[in-house]
Amino acid sequence: MNTIDNIKLLEKDMKEYRHYFHQYPETAFEEHNTSKYLVEKLTSFGLEVHQGLAKTGVVATLKVGNSDKKIALRSDMDALDIIENGELPYKSQNIGKMHGCGHDGHMAMLLGAAQYLSKYQEFDGTVYFVFQPAEEIKGGAKAMIEDGLFDMFNADSVWGMHNFPGIPIGEFAVKSGAMMASFDAFEIIVNGMGCHAGMPNLGRDPIVGAAQVINSLQSIVSRNIDPLDAVVISLTQIQGGNTWNVIPKSVTLRGTFRCLKPELQEEVKKRIKQVAELTCSALELRAEVSFNPENPGYPVTLNTKKEADIALDVLQNLVSKNKVDNDPNPSMGAEDFSLMLLERPGALIWIGNGSFEGECVLHNPQYDFNDKALVWGASYWVDLTKRLLSK
Repeated sequence: MNTIDNIKLLEKDMKEYRHYFHQYPETAFEEHNTSKYLVEKLTSFGLEVHQGLAKTGVVATLKVGNSDKKIALRSDMDALDIIENGELPYKSQNIGKMHGCGHDGHMAMLLGAAQYLSKYQEFDGTVYFVFQPAEEIKGGAKAMIEDGLFDMFNADSVWGMHNFPGIPIGEFAVKSGAMMASFDAFEIIVNGMGCHAGMPNLGRDPIVGAAQVINSLQSIVSRNIDPLDAVVISLTQIQGGNTWNVIPKSVTLRGTFRCLKPELQEEVKKRIKQVAELTCSALELRAEVSFNPENPGYPVTLNTKKEADIALDVLQNLVSKNKVDNDPNPSMGAEDFSLMLLERPGALIWIGNGSFEGECVLHNPQYDFNDKALVWGASYWVDLTKRLLSK
């Protein structure tokens, strides 16, 4: 039997893994039960397992033969702070936590690949199976790297995969260059002087100032950025005031911005700071601007050309050329796998998760990774390993 036929024999196991992860989701750096489950499974496959990188990260090592070649295959582990809707039989039991981005499926596919590769050992070299915490918001990739990921597990290249609603099951997408956008968060505190709502002339109104800042920020994309370059600035939080008849002392604005060119990150940062400070100054207010207060920020996810070409070839051999998009539009979502790509060459691919029907979009409270994708994802990991570590 070929790879995919053998992988199909593991489909029931992978569904079991995936449903367990979905039922017991854990968020950034709190993936203790998830880590324990991964360690138990990986150890049962006969792999050497290391725990504790970035608190809850897991790295399993499988060495076969005598080759010095080494690769790292990475899956994220964390869930989101979302209350799950719907009535799945494996619905989240951790209220307020949910695998709404498919990381449960990512772990199950990599576990399935580890299970297969440890049994058949059809390669020559070393595979590191990297299970990374805190992808969603806290920069777990950065924490793993700082804890010595690539010092301890000196892979020649690093590889990632993310499910993608809208791409049919059994189909994929990959290209060299930008696959996903950068991510930066910003906070602007507009400081004024509180006063009676009936006597605004005696104070300095930060609500009016915040409104002006919000409008002015939109001009950065429309008037400072080349129209052919993709940049998104989104205000996502406004906090200020707590009663009807008092103009508050300050208003806090929070949001994110994303780019597809690394050099634009600093330019947008500079302009956000200038716009906020100068707009407030004109209104006799003061702006305090900070970036990434709870997150290290993510660079653009840039696939290296050689590795993207290898991934493309492996995928086309797996499912045929017409089922692999080799020039997808980049996503304005972000991935901290991008930080690993700064350390080693590699590529992130997208695996089809089916249609958008039934609110099947990422970060939706009814999202559920499609089990039909499990065999395809695990087969890619196995075929990629056999290609990179050929005997």
